[in-house]
Amino acid sequence: MVIRHAERPYAGGVGRDAEGEEDPGSLAGRGRRRAERLARLFPPAPGSSLPRPATIFAAGGGKGAAVPARSRQTVTPLATALRTPVRAEFAVGGETALAQAALAAPMPVLVCWEHSGIPRLIRALGADRVPGTPSTWPDRYDLVWMFTLRQGRWSFRELPQHLLPGDV
Repeated sequence: MVIRHAERPYAGGVGRDAEGEEDPGSLAGRGRRRAERLARLFPPAPGSSLPRPATIFAAGGGKGAAVPARSRQTVTPLATALRTPVRAEFAVGGETALAQAALAAPMPVLVCWEHSGIPRLIRALGADRVPGTPSTWPDRYDLVWMFTLRQGRWSFRELPQHLLPGDV
């Protein structure tokens, strides 16, 4: 499963870090709300629609890097609820190594990534030619891309999150 990090601040705006300090590299308020509600998509939440991740990856990188901070902030409440650590040893640009680690990790796997790096990840997984797979991530934060590998063949589904008002 692949998701984009939750909402970032609008141009010129700032988010807030874990200590509540203004930080342009952190999630916007709407993004924090999405992150807090993400656990509703997975068991043991009632009515959950996706398999419970056994492994969670988020973009990693140096302190102060916006994308890694947002990716980790997005999945940290979920990881806490599921008592699953967040693996953040791969930086945006390291999608080939991430794909190898994801394929070797206990399944199901959830990856929270930066939208422009998601197509590189899908190519590295070898799932880029699956019918219906978009070539780019749409300008949305409310999707889950589900890839399933069975008997050496990938399938793809795009699922809505329906976590916040305005989600399609």
